[in-house]
Amino acid sequence: MTNDERQYLIDFANEARKRAYVPYSNYPVGAALRTKSGRIYTGVNVESAAYPTTMCAERVAVFKAVSEGEREFEVLALVTDNGGSPCGGCRQVLAEFGLDTVVLMADGQGRLVLETTVAKLLPEAFTPAHLPRKAG
Repeated sequence: MTNDERQYLIDFANEARKRAYVPYSNYPVGAALRTKSGRIYTGVNVESAAYPTTMCAERVAVFKAVSEGEREFEVLALVTDNGGSPCGGCRQVLAEFGLDTVVLMADGQGRLVLETTVAKLLPEAFTPAHLPRKAG
């Protein structure tokens, strides 16, 4: 991936971040997920007064992609004010679709803070391979 491609995805996520609904935390998060088909799906965090029902930007992007038939991801750009990292729930959902997915974490100024993979974010991940297969 080129530096221009990285920056394009970061900028895409940063633009999406403006649409986050964060009246409680005031911590807007934007995500841009590029699939192997080349399509990009965005996500933002959406909070609720019933805190456990809040949804993270990363999962919104993944769920949008999956709902459109995508199952293979290349890279996820994540933008927060301070370059924060995906939560455990988001790491687990990302692992479902591939430990080799690249994760770009950037700050609100659009600067890359860390480039890593889902495998590095979630070592010893529990994946579909751990589940028994039904004969049939």
